Amino acid sequence: HARMDRIFPIAFGPAEKEAPEAGIDYLYEPSQKEILSTLLPKYAESQIFRMLLESVAGEHGARMTAMDSATNNAVDMISRLTLQMNRARQASITKELMEIIGGAEALKG
Repeated sequence: HARMDRIFPIAFGPAEKEAPEAGIDYLYEPSQKEILSTLLPKYAESQIFRMLLESVAGEHGARMTAMDSATNNAVDMISRLTLQMNRARQASITKELMEIIGGAEALKG
């Protein structure tokens, strides 16, 4: 399932919008522009990295599910083939016993 995440523009939560000191202008050092120019590339990089990690984790999950299904199918197939082999062996033994009994009856009679 594809999912779209919005990276930009950054949505600020209600805490930033409803600051009680809305009229106060703070002095930032370094400037807000310098802080953003440093943090935004790191933010974008970390978001892209997170998305790549989620993609790889999803792929591994899908592979694990597929391998689990294949293992279960192999176990079922082994059970069916073992049963089929045992029935064939039992039929062969029964046939041989019938031939031996038939031969013994022919020698008697």
